Amino acid sequence: MPATPEAIRSVLGIDYGEKRLGIATGQTITRSANPVTTLSQINGQPDWSGLQQQIERWRPDALLVGMPYHTDGAESPMTLTVRAFCKQLALRFPQPIIEINETLSSYEAEALLKQRKKIGQHNKQEIDRMAAALIVQSWLDQH
Repeated sequence: MPATPEAIRSVLGIDYGEKRLGIATGQTITRSANPVTTLSQINGQPDWSGLQQQIERWRPDALLVGMPYHTDGAESPMTLTVRAFCKQLALRFPQPIIEINETLSSYEAEALLKQRKKIGQHNKQEIDRMAAALIVQSWLDQH
């Protein structure tokens, strides 16, 4: 049964990428998101063990997954890949899965981090964590 936004107090956000998963947490009480870590894909598969550790550590009420669309709102090939990932999440973990439009979140994260001078041009792991935090913050701002 899907959780209502009112019943959700904490979330774990996931920015899915072909090489890495950016992970962030969020709390509805403080209405804040925090980048946590980046998990690598292993032989083309998400690091399910690492993801399980993050879920056990943070005990979220829901999992937010960034869903990539083209800027015009059309689905991209990556949209189908992320939907397949969401199906696997649902089979592995009991938390409800909430899909969030994450168009351009990685670009926003990179720009934000460069503005803060926290990253060099090639620090993709920090970008992935921040993209996950932007996905979580977007959901928090909407609810």
